[in-house]
This record gives sequence, C-alpha cells and structure tokens, in this order.
Amino acid sequence: VSGSVQIEGRELIGARPADVETVRGARIAMIFQDPSSSLNPVHRVGRQVAESLRLHRGLRGAQARTEAIRLLDMVGIPSAATRIDLYPHELSGGQCQRVLIAMTLAGQPDLLIADEPTTALDTTIQAQILDLLSGIRRETGMAMVFISHDLGAVSAVCDRAAVMYAGRIVETNDVARLFDAPNHPYTLGLFDAIPELDTGRKRLVPIEGTVPDPKNLPQGCAFAPRCVRASAFCQSHLPELKPQARGGHVACFHPDLTAAPVGEPQAEFA
Repeated sequence: VSGSVQIEGRELIGARPADVETVRGARIAMIFQDPSSSLNPVHRVGRQVAESLRLHRGLRGAQARTEAIRLLDMVGIPSAATRIDLYPHELSGGQCQRVLIAMTLAGQPDLLIADEPTTALDTTIQAQILDLLSGIRRETGMAMVFISHDLGAVSAVCDRAAVMYAGRIVETNDVARLFDAPNHPYTLGLFDAIPELDTGRKRLVPIEGTVPDPKNLPQGCAFAPRCVRASAFCQSHLPELKPQARGGHVACFHPDLTAAPVGEPQAEFA
C-alpha cells in the first residue's frame, strides 16, 4: 500500500491498529456489494445492528434495541419492531441491504463508502436504495463515496465523479460536465456503449481489446493498446492527471476531440 489516507490531518496508512479502530465504523463506514455474504447468517439482524451501537456508541440492552429499531425503521424496513428478531435468510435481498445501511449508520459516520451497494438487487429495489442513500446524506450531512459500474446510478447520486482504468484515475469532473462532455477516450467509450432507448436502433460502439493484467501493465498509458487515438508517445509515457481548460482533470495526452488528428504531443508532455 502506498500513498496517503488522512482524516482531519491524521495519517491512516501505517497507523497502529488501535488508532484505525477508532476511525473504522465510527468516522468512516462501508457498505459492501453483497448483503447476503456481509451479514452473519447465525445471528438475528437486530443483534448485528446492536453490535455496531455497542462498539461505536456504547449503547447496550433495551437502549440499544430501541435505537436499532429506530435505525431499521429509518432505512425503510417495514414492521421494524418485529423484523428486528429475524435472521438474514428471512429477509429479501433489498431488506438485507437496508440492514447493512442501518449498521453503518449506527456509528454516525462522517463518511460512508458504498461499494456497488445495488449490484445484487433488481432494478426497482436499486432505485429505492439509491433514493434512501441520497435522503440519508441530505438529512445527516454525511459525505459519501459511491463506487459503481452503473453510470445511471452515478448520475443519480453523485456530485462529482472519478473514472478509473487499470487502477488509476483517468478523468474527474462534476457529474453534469462529465456526462455532457467527457474528455478521456475511455470515458467516451463507456458512454458510446450505452444503448439509447429514445432513438432508433443503432449498433453500439464497443471498446476493442481487453483490460490489461494488473500485475503486468503495459509501459506508458494502460489504455493505449485499446485507444483509437493513441500515438507511439502514449505507448511509452504515463500521462499525469492534469486540469483542462473546459473543467475537470484528465490523464491523457490527447483529450481534446476537436483537436487535429492525433500526432506526437508537444514537448511539455515529455
């Protein structure tokens, strides 16, 4: 692990486990993408929510149960006072995901990391979970990092977006600007591969090739072998994430679609 992760000036990379434990769950919480494997199947959901309350807020007994019911009710679990005593297999996938959200909210975190929180859910339940997360964020003032392959979900939830390829950020911008005028070839490829329901049928434009092996990344830009605008320079040099005149940041030597045909970059990129 390299780089730096800080919260209010505190460095978390390399910190003592005891110091990290004061942050995990209490300051920064996480929702994982598969609720069925994130909940303990042999414990009732109420006990699992109460465990978070005990660890992060010191609540126990009847006080913890009352607060657990309140949290389950807040995330939309019907008849929360009854369902608090159910096991995970007695709930639907959407309800299990809501229980996980209740567990993360139990610590009253400042930051919620949502890792593909709607992957295992059908479309209707996905929309409900996204609405729930957006509502909680507005009500509590909590910040949220939303990780997803679903561009529609990103547009519905996020203020800013960062597009990643092969482990690196290749473009970042406000969501509205990113969706209106993407600059990086990979970002353009993602949008070109989305079917348009309000227009006539037309062939989608795929991104040719495959994602490189993370253990054996190509020299230079990792997207260059699949990029229609890549030059020989791209094959040997790694682009930095740089601000663009039209807003946002892009890690590309040729981000401007209105520019002349692709050639060798200027000396400033060398």
